[in-house]
Amino acid sequence: MPSIVRACVVGASGYTGGEILRYLAFHPNIEVTMATSREYVGLPIHYVHLNLRGFYKGLKFEPLDLDKIGSKCDIVFLSVPHGVSLELVPKLLEMGLRVLDLSADYRLKNPEDYKRWYNREHPHPDLLAKAVYGLPELHRDEIRNARLVAVPGCNATSSILAAAPLVKYKLVDLDHIVIDVKVGSSEAGSKAYSGSHHPERENAIRPYDPTGHRHVAEIEQELSLLANRAIRVAFVPHAVSAIRGSLATVHAWLNEGVDEKAVVRAFTTFYAKEPFVRIVRSGLLKYPDPKYVIGSNFADVSFAVDNRVNRVATFAAIDNLGKGSAGQAVQDMNIMLGFEETLGLLIPPLKPA
Repeated sequence: MPSIVRACVVGASGYTGGEILRYLAFHPNIEVTMATSREYVGLPIHYVHLNLRGFYKGLKFEPLDLDKIGSKCDIVFLSVPHGVSLELVPKLLEMGLRVLDLSADYRLKNPEDYKRWYNREHPHPDLLAKAVYGLPELHRDEIRNARLVAVPGCNATSSILAAAPLVKYKLVDLDHIVIDVKVGSSEAGSKAYSGSHHPERENAIRPYDPTGHRHVAEIEQELSLLANRAIRVAFVPHAVSAIRGSLATVHAWLNEGVDEKAVVRAFTTFYAKEPFVRIVRSGLLKYPDPKYVIGSNFADVSFAVDNRVNRVATFAAIDNLGKGSAGQAVQDMNIMLGFEETLGLLIPPLKPA
């Protein structure tokens, strides 16, 4: 792998595309040679991403041109709506490029799941088998050899990180797992609609998609692989007035003989070598809060055991635009390219935020 790798960000004018550009601006081994946008062709990067003034001098948004991407780039980030990647990915792979897809188009392994959760036939089921689900804490070795990484959804990421140690070590009743997620408005993307428009979203605390949320498919897929058996979860996300952040709370019921010490061991063992997972057990606040991971690729996790009802609650807080999308994509890229996994990502969270 050359010391400098040429990267393209497709859909670079959105929130996630902008965050990818922000992280890559610090990366010593990446040169962003192309950034695409349908709406802002010919305009400089800072025209949309005001925070990137002074970075990417001379780089302007370009239209999507696969031939040009093939000649100018080695790796491609697809920050596009669900459905758009379906036909882009095969073409990019045929050109010999490595691809990180931030949509849901290649996250699920079973083609039948796309009929159930996305109401469509998947046109390339062969690529589903080759795609690697880009959660490094679960699939680091597979990511190293991947040419296509499907970057997880933000709510799926926080949920899986909160639940994984319980499931891996079978500490809880695997047939009764409940997940509650609170997520900020940037999850909805940069284009406003009735539910994400600021006057409607500010001061809101409301559930949405309380049955059938599409991230459930990812969560169940990954937890089932960990447990080596089928797992089903109850999942309810809530829109809150924060701009950034995803906080997952997992409720589960401890198996007989499992105590708090076993939960501590499970979390410390599972995350002992993870560079971006921090276990929160002390300090002014003893439980994770997305406020303290904003602007970073960190995930803060913790747990509480309620002996009265034999319940454990576990928590994971992430920045939905960091560990929940752009940061995780860059982490995956580092692993794919054989770089130090933390390269360009060891940025402390903002405070206050």
